[in-house]
Amino acid sequence: MTIRLFASAALIALASAALTVPAAAKEIKKGTTAKPAMAKTAAAGKATAKPVFGTFGMDTDGMNKTVKPGDDFFAFANGNWAAKTEIPADKSSHGGFGILRDLSDTRTREIIESVAAANNAPGSSGQKVGDYFASFMDEAAIEAKGAAPLAPLLAQVQVIQTPSQLAAAFGIANRLGISTPIGMGVQLDLKDNTVYAAYLGQGGIGLPDRDYYLEDNPRFVDVRTKYVTHIGNMLKLAGVADHAAKAQRIYDLEKKIAMTHWTQAQSRQIDKLYNPVAVGDLAGKMPGFDWPLYLQTLGISSMKTVIATQPSALEGSAKLVSSEPVDLWKDYLTFHLIKSAAPYLSKAFVEEDFAFNGPVLSGTPVLKQRWKRGVDGVNAALGEAVGELYVAKHFPPDAKAKADILVKNILAAMGKRIDQLEWMAPETKVKAREKLAAIVPKIGYPEKWRDYSALKVERGDALGNALRVQSFEYDRQLAKIGKPVDRSEWFMTPQTVNAYANPLQNEIAFPAAILQAPFFDPNADSAVNYGGIGAVIGHEISHLFDDQGRKFDPQGRLTDWWTAEDVKRFEGYTAKVVKQYGAYEPLPGSKVNGELTLGENMADLAGVTIAYDAYKISLGGKTAPLIDSYTGDQRFFLGFGQVWRNKYREANLQQRLTTDPHTPGHFRPYVVRNIDAWYAAFGAKPGEKFYLPPAERVKVW
Repeated sequence: MTIRLFASAALIALASAALTVPAAAKEIKKGTTAKPAMAKTAAAGKATAKPVFGTFGMDTDGMNKTVKPGDDFFAFANGNWAAKTEIPADKSSHGGFGILRDLSDTRTREIIESVAAANNAPGSSGQKVGDYFASFMDEAAIEAKGAAPLAPLLAQVQVIQTPSQLAAAFGIANRLGISTPIGMGVQLDLKDNTVYAAYLGQGGIGLPDRDYYLEDNPRFVDVRTKYVTHIGNMLKLAGVADHAAKAQRIYDLEKKIAMTHWTQAQSRQIDKLYNPVAVGDLAGKMPGFDWPLYLQTLGISSMKTVIATQPSALEGSAKLVSSEPVDLWKDYLTFHLIKSAAPYLSKAFVEEDFAFNGPVLSGTPVLKQRWKRGVDGVNAALGEAVGELYVAKHFPPDAKAKADILVKNILAAMGKRIDQLEWMAPETKVKAREKLAAIVPKIGYPEKWRDYSALKVERGDALGNALRVQSFEYDRQLAKIGKPVDRSEWFMTPQTVNAYANPLQNEIAFPAAILQAPFFDPNADSAVNYGGIGAVIGHEISHLFDDQGRKFDPQGRLTDWWTAEDVKRFEGYTAKVVKQYGAYEPLPGSKVNGELTLGENMADLAGVTIAYDAYKISLGGKTAPLIDSYTGDQRFFLGFGQVWRNKYREANLQQRLTTDPHTPGHFRPYVVRNIDAWYAAFGAKPGEKFYLPPAERVKVW
């Protein structure tokens, strides 16, 4: 849940802004400040007296009380739920996040359809939301066009004759969100976050990660075979001759690209990603690629310096551009163009795209209903335009007020933890306190809504709309260069069920959609809320002090402000976390990557620890009452355990273990085995599976 510099260099790109909306909702003009007191509707104005789950906010029926907590805390908290719950056919996983995402999607659909039915002025955000959705939903019109929308794009690829023209084509593809081996994105300069910088990074492979090409895992071997077939099928649908032979050659080229890539674990080392290069030195350091023409096509040729995130990968890709035939690169670009366009084309393309990415890559047996895919598309294209209405209808002011209190209490608890640390030097504690005091919490929604006036949406042009959205977002990011930093910007929409920490701005953000049960319920017992959203808040706060977040100072600049001894002692703790999680084996033969997941595991450990302290502070010295025979501490830990209920299809779980910096959800509750209060609450004893002797429990914060 932390913002990272992604290896693709499409660094942090989101879109949004204001609507012309039905009279039932309140319009907020472009660029104006969002009002804290949202328009009251029936949904927002009425608070239910009872919590969403059970009698006090927890699903006690979903527990399996025959399991000892010390043997399997996940099963104890969620065993009956897991036994009875089937993963929906159109999902690769399901759990607390998925349930809330379904609710958010349903609400968002209602908003979109309401906007689409209104008499929106041409050029208004309402017109754009309605026409974008309607264009995607018009299957008959899309089917009638077949592969025709691809023709002008494919023609642009075919005119490429030289390596320089190929470099220009990479730049055009980057503008349109089409994968190439060298990508560019805009982000704050890591060492001077008062300005924006251009970052270059690795990309260009069609499988989720380099390991899918290079590892001997039998699951990966099977995926590779099916991927080559999929490439050929996509080329055939677009009318490309000799598709089978070209498919194999495209795969072989992607494998060569993958061999240059940094691993996921390497790419999360934030300081290693900061490699400024003078534009004039690119050709010398990374020969074989027409860098001047590429940068000109991207619109950044006037910049004196760019930042390379994975220099050796960029160097490797540049060499491949010069060593591999231009015709092979044309075939490669043809496939990636088709791949990017497939969801907006006729049924044959959609089904082939899903046949590989669904059952093969993620294990999902059934394609999502079209309206759900349409909602996903509108959220990606005009997310804040919809989010403005989502907040007005589904995020009552009292929910924001209560969330604000939780955040303040947990920040206070973190402060006390810092004061009590034995391993941190006194001078570092002073700076840590400064950083804590400077954290900016963002709750629910942005202060101002994004302006979409420059985005053109045409009814009846589904693929064109998608490409124009990519170009609009690219131009929006590019326009940031040379301008003051907008610290009010959000990197998730209000209807997103997630949260994030952004170390570059020393901020944490909690969109409206996650501030609901099971994470947060204003009518639930406070112990459950502290165990749920409280631990999430603590998780995000701690990211700003984890093994990567600690590298940023109170102003969000990449700076080493810890003493050498602090770092040494801290790394002693992180090594224990890597070892503990690296022993977990969610799939036979596939363990958790302790290095890749270190930051998230540290944040889970800190998050639940800090939230527990905050819960105790909230009691004001009083003893929590028993509720349904559960103590306050038991309710706290069960609240934490239940937000991580999740089930995965095998293919999806394998992909997560390879690429995801988070430990799979059904293993995340086991972090409690490091917390003394959990042992006292449930009486976990030696000999039980997840029991840890006191000396082996990892205590960092």
